[in-house]
Amino acid sequence: MKALRNLPGWETTLVVLVIVALLGGGLLSKDFLTGQNLSFLTANFSETLLMALTMTLLVIVAEIDLSVASILGLCSAVLGVLFAAGVPMPLVILAAFVVGGLAGLLNGVLVTRLGLPSLAVTIGTLALYRGLAFVLLGDRAIAEFPQAYTNFGFGTLPGTLIPIPIAVGVVLAILTAVILHATPFGRSLYAIGANQVAARFSGLQVERTKLLLFVMSGLMSALAGVVYTFRFASARGDNATGFELGVIAAVLLGGVSIFGGKGSVVGAVLAVFLIGLINGALTIVDVSNEILTIVTGLLLIGSVLVPNLVGRVQAARQRRMSRGATVSP
Repeated sequence: MKALRNLPGWETTLVVLVIVALLGGGLLSKDFLTGQNLSFLTANFSETLLMALTMTLLVIVAEIDLSVASILGLCSAVLGVLFAAGVPMPLVILAAFVVGGLAGLLNGVLVTRLGLPSLAVTIGTLALYRGLAFVLLGDRAIAEFPQAYTNFGFGTLPGTLIPIPIAVGVVLAILTAVILHATPFGRSLYAIGANQVAARFSGLQVERTKLLLFVMSGLMSALAGVVYTFRFASARGDNATGFELGVIAAVLLGGVSIFGGKGSVVGAVLAVFLIGLINGALTIVDVSNEILTIVTGLLLIGSVLVPNLVGRVQAARQRRMSRGATVSP
């Protein structure tokens, strides 16, 4: 309980909601809270967790990347094509990261050098990168990857039921949280998101920082593409189609302001787990994909609406307290 009290208000709410989701899932199905099911369930949103980390940083600086899932699909296609051509797997994985980094670089250049809005740019590159993935693979699926690599995708830490991708995601989440909340670079992101003009006058390299974040987003999407490909032992052009909605919903539901300058990695990670648990609970009782899509849409709307309402309530409470302190003798 002491740990909960030390969390900001919205993060505390998310912890409670995660607990409620766990209990609710347990009521819906006796199999929900089993270790095997939770292991499988958390593995299912490992790619969303990875992409949400750099998306959090981008939204904090008042930008967005809607192409993350398409970059994932493109990197998966590159991985499959090169592996089928007989290229050694370490070089194949390196190539996937190079492609992801270049895709993020293109996004960043269009936004920072040409001054185009990231929303419009990444809607365009969402279609571009997905189209390139289909050009590479068409309707084919490349499978039969070496077991040593597919074990990384669906294996667990020795002696536990913790999926390896989730363990990797948690480690990267901790590293991202340290960078964001305990370094000058992280503080500069909040400053850029709050007021870009003031940030420039303060000597911050706004464009360079944003460019770096877009490249990081591309690299993290490449990692998610490698994980996804090995987890399903299949490289396809349509891998992870639509995942960008879940990533954005998690980041916004985690309390990151769409206007920039506010948010935390802890909130985003908790929101990833919350959305994953809700979808998992509905899936285990055979809810259709159409209903799951509706739930994701409602969560995306709620991710913008609820934190703003909470913020307004807190602001109104602070104003009342200030007035009370002013009139008191």
